[in-house]
Amino acid sequence: MCSIPYIVRGARGVDFAPASGYIEGAMAFPRMVRVRQSFPRPRVEDIPAAVRQTLSASSLPIKPGDRVAVGAGSRGIANIATVVRATVDHLNALGAKPFVFPAMGSHGGATPEGQLSVLAHYGITEATMSCPLRATMEVVQVGEALGLPVWLDQMAAEADWIGVVNRVKPHTDFKGTIESGLFKMLTIGVGKQKGAAQYHRANVQHGYETVITAVGREMLAKAQIAFGLGVVENAYDETAKVQAFAAADLEAGERALLKDARAWMMHLPFSPLDVLIVEEMGKNISGAGMDSNVIGRPTNPHEPFPADLKILWIVVLDLTKESYGNATGIGNADFTTRRLVDKIDMKATLINCLTACAPNGAKVPATFDSDREAVEAALDTIGLTPPERARVIRIKNTLTLGEIECAEVFLPEIEKREDLTAVGEPRPLRFDVAGTLHPLGA
Repeated sequence: MCSIPYIVRGARGVDFAPASGYIEGAMAFPRMVRVRQSFPRPRVEDIPAAVRQTLSASSLPIKPGDRVAVGAGSRGIANIATVVRATVDHLNALGAKPFVFPAMGSHGGATPEGQLSVLAHYGITEATMSCPLRATMEVVQVGEALGLPVWLDQMAAEADWIGVVNRVKPHTDFKGTIESGLFKMLTIGVGKQKGAAQYHRANVQHGYETVITAVGREMLAKAQIAFGLGVVENAYDETAKVQAFAAADLEAGERALLKDARAWMMHLPFSPLDVLIVEEMGKNISGAGMDSNVIGRPTNPHEPFPADLKILWIVVLDLTKESYGNATGIGNADFTTRRLVDKIDMKATLINCLTACAPNGAKVPATFDSDREAVEAALDTIGLTPPERARVIRIKNTLTLGEIECAEVFLPEIEKREDLTAVGEPRPLRFDVAGTLHPLGA
């Protein structure tokens, strides 16, 4: 987009100049006020001690000399390297021989090197873990569920025991009593690309929760699963709870952790919205690029998803470097920028989206040369509401909602809310000469 050699007259008399931005009839943006949201904030102060304590209390079957495969995933999790290292240290203290393996389905470009690179970016390396890292995309069949083979990472299958470490949270594509966490890692994560592709296809017929529960139970029954270590975060991207479960207690334990995760999760303060401006999206922020639980838009078309949050248009401005070009979820945006699109590795994005049977997640929205153009285009298409009175919220990303910006039209509602505090006076959205929006809080 933005390559046509003529000027287009917008509905509000604003001229689009594709190469240089808007050249006349400058739009009146809504003035924005910085707002602090208050959420429940339980925190783990000493993470290594908490990991050691919960693993010690879990009656693990691991004996001295046992080789233990510790699965770590591709999602951005607060303090994940600290959690995994504490797990490895505890296993070493038991006299075991741990190694870490990527339990991330098809992520990292579906290659061993790519998956190790993802772990390294999160600080998980042989040097930082003081144990080997082992990666393969080869799998072996360990059982059968729903008439389908159950696949397990070959190197993990060759170990004496397996442990998985993952965050437990509401899933971005479906709702159930088990969503995203340890069971999902036991299904899609350790199944590598072959398992991930098969299970996502099965989701179309059976539904996510049915597949994850059935395959996870078969994995617990047939593979040497010693433990699952669940991590729950609060709304401020902090470690709120860590809890380990032996195999027999893992399913019930994860269901309980999901309730905590729901109670502590972040959310936007208002609905409906005319425009949501998202400064950045990425795989380190959410498996869906932008958390569907925040924006109310799932990438999976096969299951119903709560539509409590109403957002007319979403503008996303950039892709995090930690995504390595994987822009899964970009299809949930309505407007974007050239700088984001130029960072997309479409091969990696398509591998992820097609494996998940959700090609819509790779669709590229209307693309503009600058942030200003993208925001103006969104505001120009909200109907009869004047742009300066639009219901607009601006966030850094869907993982960071403690401080946001809200249009001044929300001020009367903000003043009535104990969980919201306006900081400073309303001010216009600020762009530099190239049309790039100044970062939130700048």
